[in-house]
Amino acid sequence: MSPETPESKPSVLFVCVHNAGRSQMAAAYLNHLSNGRIEVRSAGSEPAEKVNPAAVEAMLEEGIDIRDETPKILTTQAVKDSDVVITMGCGDTCPIFPGKRYEDWELEDPAGKGVDSVRPIRDEIKGRIERLIAELLPAGV
Repeated sequence: MSPETPESKPSVLFVCVHNAGRSQMAAAYLNHLSNGRIEVRSAGSEPAEKVNPAAVEAMLEEGIDIRDETPKILTTQAVKDSDVVITMGCGDTCPIFPGKRYEDWELEDPAGKGVDSVRPIRDEIKGRIERLIAELLPAGV
């Protein structure tokens, strides 16, 4: 069997305004749980200076380190390069292209919350990521 090329991998872009909490946690889970079988991007329309410390702490509890991640600006190219675009509160600021799959995940914003309040958001994201992986990588693939 030949190794997967970037073209053969499904690609997912997570977008939220600051790219500091929900989208970072979602991207980290997708990278981790798909074992690199899905190309993952995340971005924001108004990126923050750094990833939310409570999100970092919540993910460390799961054994996933996002301390070195940096919020990134949403680009039209990132949307064009993705098969699935998942917005988390900025649906109106994301470019729309035919042939892409778009989803909007209604998730509470972790900004300004402590880790106790971020854990349920993290856990909801994990469940959604597990379902997304099952859709994008059917068993036996």
